[in-house]
Amino acid sequence: MRRPDVVVILADDMGFSDLGCYGGEIRTPHADRLGRDGVRLSAFYNTARCSPSRASLLTGLHPHQTGIGILTNDDAPRGYRGTLNDRCVTAAEVLRGSGYATCLAGKWHLASEMTEPNGAWPTRRGFDRFFGTLTGCGSYYDPGTLTRGEADASAEAQDPGFFYTDAIADEAVAFVEHQAATAPEQPLFLYMAFTAPHWPLHAPEADIAALDGVFDDGWDVLRERRMKRLIDEGVLPAGTALSDRDPTQPPWVEADEPGWQARRMQAYAAQVERMDAGIGRVVDSLERAGRLDGAVVVVLSDNGASPEDLPKGEVESFRRRTDIVPTRTRDGRDLRVGNEPGIGPGPEDTYASYGRAWANLSNTPFRFYKRWVHEGGIAAPFLVHWPAGGLAGGSVVDLPVQLVDVLPTLLDCVGVDHLGVHRGRPVLPLEGRNFLPALRGRSQDPLPLFWEHTGNAAVRVGRWKLVREYPAPWELYDLDRDRTELHDLAAEHPEVVAELAGRWQRWADRVGVIPWDTTLAIYAERGLGDEEAAG
Repeated sequence: MRRPDVVVILADDMGFSDLGCYGGEIRTPHADRLGRDGVRLSAFYNTARCSPSRASLLTGLHPHQTGIGILTNDDAPRGYRGTLNDRCVTAAEVLRGSGYATCLAGKWHLASEMTEPNGAWPTRRGFDRFFGTLTGCGSYYDPGTLTRGEADASAEAQDPGFFYTDAIADEAVAFVEHQAATAPEQPLFLYMAFTAPHWPLHAPEADIAALDGVFDDGWDVLRERRMKRLIDEGVLPAGTALSDRDPTQPPWVEADEPGWQARRMQAYAAQVERMDAGIGRVVDSLERAGRLDGAVVVVLSDNGASPEDLPKGEVESFRRRTDIVPTRTRDGRDLRVGNEPGIGPGPEDTYASYGRAWANLSNTPFRFYKRWVHEGGIAAPFLVHWPAGGLAGGSVVDLPVQLVDVLPTLLDCVGVDHLGVHRGRPVLPLEGRNFLPALRGRSQDPLPLFWEHTGNAAVRVGRWKLVREYPAPWELYDLDRDRTELHDLAAEHPEVVAELAGRWQRWADRVGVIPWDTTLAIYAERGLGDEEAAG
């Protein structure tokens, strides 16, 4: 009997409440179908940043153990190597060793070297088939580092109809159809790693126009509406408090250029809707092949919504990042970079982001964003659809789990053991635990969860979460009563702070967290600042 297929679908920079089944007004019927028919998690956590999350998702380890502590800059010997090391083994390597056909369609971002194939490329880490990008982000019309297998595929983007989100879906569908036609008894592992909705805000004009009016009421009203829907969906309990608007942002009634502001959010939402359409196409291909009911399909996001403004730093230095910023459009026009009313996002010649106030909407009801390990940076949508797997379909599971728990759970779903040795080298054991019993409606006790990214740190043990924003002191929250982290109890419970801080430090020492001060010193010696250190 064929083992279950595994399909992991990863969004990039999508906030906690953007999907319709998590309260969003963005139209995501295909993800919503998977979530509402399957199981949704209300307390799933990523690592707050793209490369670390991808490393943790694929290996079942904390990112620091894999060499990906920040992004993919090589800061050895004192800092992280920024490339997937040989102490870990990927899901693709484990599953291929058990007879799976494996495919990555989309973003890799786990290798410091992006021009010459090496041991950290997807083709060398278990993927039979790869079409996508090696860098972290880029144009949707002409993405940098576009690769097929180990060969430059940039010529494929010169087709006037090319759009990267669609191309990722095309490759995923082609893989499913190929397997169904040529090896119907072989199980497949498909890792579908979208760059949507990461900046730049690129979307076809018709997709943006289809959202006219949806965001005209502005971020304040929309946050309140999302809050209500999150409760109505059962994702959060009644009585959960909505955090205040980000204090650095104006009320919507005082926002400059509201028409342009609304267009920014329309373009972002259009990116999400285009991604959802791609998800629907892959689901349809599985259904046509008679494989959907037996497939474990997971949808999640790699970090909280991004508040990043463009350009990052000086515009000329930003433009020099040719792996992520094209020098010109494919037909030779200059690129208009930046967030200003004269640049209406969407077309190929624009390069913009949607800003902090809209990211605050995407992360409803939480505070903070990508890079922070407060809830806004790490709380993610996570849904699982597996009709043949005995899941508690239609339920919302409240068990707190994080990325290191995903691989052990998937391996249990398909009955495959993790590897202790790979290619003659011992590999680290899984850090997470299998939460399939919870997905099937059974009780599981929560285990301690840990985070660190660019000096921001957190540990959650049961109801308590200890968290800090570098270089500020620890804050303590009772998440059973205060999921949105509004009431700091550190002064009232110093003994809890001391205990959890000690547990966090022991974890950090064990998994190889490099102090953020060390990384900052490395970059200062190069004449670079904190933002360059953070990637």
